[in-house]
Amino acid sequence: MAEKTGEKEKGLTIKIPKLNPWMVATVILIGVLTFVLAGGWTITGQVVEPDQESVLSGNDVANKAIDFINKNLVEPGTSVSLVSVEEESGVYKVITSYQGQEISIHVTKDGAYMYLPQGTVSLEETPESPTTTTPEAPEVPKNDKPDVHAFVMSYCPYGLQFIKAYIPVIELLGEKANLELNFVHYIMHGNKEVTENTRMYCIQKEQKDKFTNYLRCFVENGDAEKCISDAGIDSTSLETCIQETDEEFEITKTFEESQDSYPPYMVDAVLAQQYGVRGSPSFVVNGQTVQVTRSPEAIKQAICSAFNNPPEECNQKLSENAEQPSFGPMGSGSGASSTEQC
Repeated sequence: MAEKTGEKEKGLTIKIPKLNPWMVATVILIGVLTFVLAGGWTITGQVVEPDQESVLSGNDVANKAIDFINKNLVEPGTSVSLVSVEEESGVYKVITSYQGQEISIHVTKDGAYMYLPQGTVSLEETPESPTTTTPEAPEVPKNDKPDVHAFVMSYCPYGLQFIKAYIPVIELLGEKANLELNFVHYIMHGNKEVTENTRMYCIQKEQKDKFTNYLRCFVENGDAEKCISDAGIDSTSLETCIQETDEEFEITKTFEESQDSYPPYMVDAVLAQQYGVRGSPSFVVNGQTVQVTRSPEAIKQAICSAFNNPPEECNQKLSENAEQPSFGPMGSGSGASSTEQC
């Protein structure tokens, strides 16, 4: 994934990733095709028209291309959907949607080839993976009191999905393990995310006994003022913390002065850099990044497996259903697994 260097703070160089929606999966599956699709591209060179009898409808070609992409080019558990298709320069321009971004591709009218900025892909062949085996995930180190970090953006749909699943685990294991909600080192959802990230940081830091009550309210409707009141949070103390945190990390100044597409957010930047955080959510247990289904039970099990001697709370069963992305009631998910990030 391409990166760009953001601001320097306290001697740390923060790298802010540019999002290339299919980059990771493409490198894994067909390493020669490391391409950037977001934002579209322009076809160059001569386009050979297929025989008229082999021309397919735009929808047929689009569905064929999307089926190929979903089978071969995206991460498991994610998918591309069709937005629109139209004829352009002798081929079909297919607009797709992937992880909240619209992506343009161009396909020959017979559905035989898909044009990408660094090459042409045959839709009649299945690309070979450079390896036929999936490497095993590194084992999570164990200790007496696991150190757990969940990095999110407060307005990322998938970050909200993870928070919903994380809340019951914090309530169950919060006295047995060091469980934190942390923040990705860049902003994707504007000033409202800057404000909410800092608000959550301060509530967790100074009024931790009310933190999950606040989170339970916020993930359902996003109404911070109502949630502050409902959770019984001292708003005067909260505002003081927010101002002090803003000054300490130059949050507003950095956001307003940044020329980056995704401005740096420095509150947890040192930790995010240390653990190689690449998006929201990222889940780190005892220093090891862990991929789990976004359900309370899956998160609980990952943490409980990191104890030298798991406490009795680990025997308590939580919901195995993955939560629904974005705002909405906790426990309303379909149980479908998700690996998508902002």
